[in-house]
Amino acid sequence: MNLQSIWSGVRISLALCLALFLVLLISCSSLPTLVPDMARAPAAPVPVDGVQGPLSAARSKAILDRLKSGGAPTNIFSLHLAIEEAIVGSPLTEGNKVELLQDGPNTYQAMIEAINAARDHINMETYILDDDEVGQRFAEALIARQRKGVQVNLIRDSVGTLGTPPEFFERLSAAGIKVLEYNPVNPLTAKAGWDVNQRDHRKLLIVDGQVAFLGGINISSVYSGGSFSVRSKVRPGGELPWRDTDLRVEGPVVAELQKLFIETWAKQKGGELAARHYFPPSTRKGGEVMRVIGSSPEDPYSLIYATLISTLGSAQTEIWLTNAYFVPDPQLLAALKDAVARGGDVRLVLPSSTDSWLVFHAGRAYYSELLQAGVRLFERGDALLHVKTAVIDGVWSTVGSTNLDWRSFLHNQEVNVVVLGGGFGEKMRTAFQADLAKSKEITLEEWRNRPLDARAKERLGRLWEYWL
Repeated sequence: MNLQSIWSGVRISLALCLALFLVLLISCSSLPTLVPDMARAPAAPVPVDGVQGPLSAARSKAILDRLKSGGAPTNIFSLHLAIEEAIVGSPLTEGNKVELLQDGPNTYQAMIEAINAARDHINMETYILDDDEVGQRFAEALIARQRKGVQVNLIRDSVGTLGTPPEFFERLSAAGIKVLEYNPVNPLTAKAGWDVNQRDHRKLLIVDGQVAFLGGINISSVYSGGSFSVRSKVRPGGELPWRDTDLRVEGPVVAELQKLFIETWAKQKGGELAARHYFPPSTRKGGEVMRVIGSSPEDPYSLIYATLISTLGSAQTEIWLTNAYFVPDPQLLAALKDAVARGGDVRLVLPSSTDSWLVFHAGRAYYSELLQAGVRLFERGDALLHVKTAVIDGVWSTVGSTNLDWRSFLHNQEVNVVVLGGGFGEKMRTAFQADLAKSKEITLEEWRNRPLDARAKERLGRLWEYWL
């Protein structure tokens, strides 16, 4: 290859990079600045919804008092919940059942069992749906239910499924499944405007409006090795197994998740959904108090981000976070450091390897500042960590699709649920400690002695953190 050909290739690459940069720049947005005193304002009464709708003020208070008495001393219930209500708009609901799912094969098995039991409809929303062994397993199950008269509606992100052959989805459509491509990469097929930077990162499965799954797991064979046994199983080919956390939920909270799915379908102009019983009568399934928080890049700001910042400001004893992609903005960084200054035990479990090189090093650029402030950092190395969870003061827990980075807070459509109470909080603490036991703590002295090439990668990552 001659010099002219090389230069021509370089110019083309530069032009493509510039075009992408301009597209991204057009869609720039910013994170909200939460007034520090907002989380300290007198709390208004917090309403709670039951299976028949809003509960009386006395009944709502009794439920929250029970939650307060069952956990560690904390200001979360008295200072945060009313603000969360104002920020999010969705109600606290009681009467829910929650099952914690922490291993890929087990999670898939629970999802397939729910699909096979469907009698009316299946609504599924995912970022990645690969044409591999796991993807084919789900395709077969969905097609089988569609042929039995169960209406299947699928939202798949265009970028997340870019590597999946069109024939995979054509086969689903031919069986009668309604397939909606979220923000198509090809502008000629976009129905709701074109913005390649706004992605649907939610992972959501709703069956018959009665049971739902959500969390961080995509539909892909990267989870096939398992990651929560005594010794994580290496996948065929030698790759690390992926480690994720999901929830299986039943009860009134499912209706709130259903609303988010139908709202996305409408905004993306997916056409009229087939008539089905999307909102069956709600029944009490358990004793958990929960709230759904959905965020969209179309919102003025990320509802999940605002909720998290408010919660961190109310924390008194523990902030335990596990996250796959950690690139904190200044406000999140300050909230973590302030919590340590108040005497809180702030720990983060993060990956030691990743599928996103720039995000990985952009996050590591903040290690020095966090370690100097007293935040404890741990990295898990025997699995590729893809978890997005938090447990705060042992009584406020969240599981969902949201990473602690700019992309999740600004550019992605995400969904999390908050579960209140010490019972579920203790399960989350146990899961966190299990990850902690398989992780290595990063010390400040060790970090100060990292090699120069690692520092250079961190600087490069920070240049792109807003768009990662």
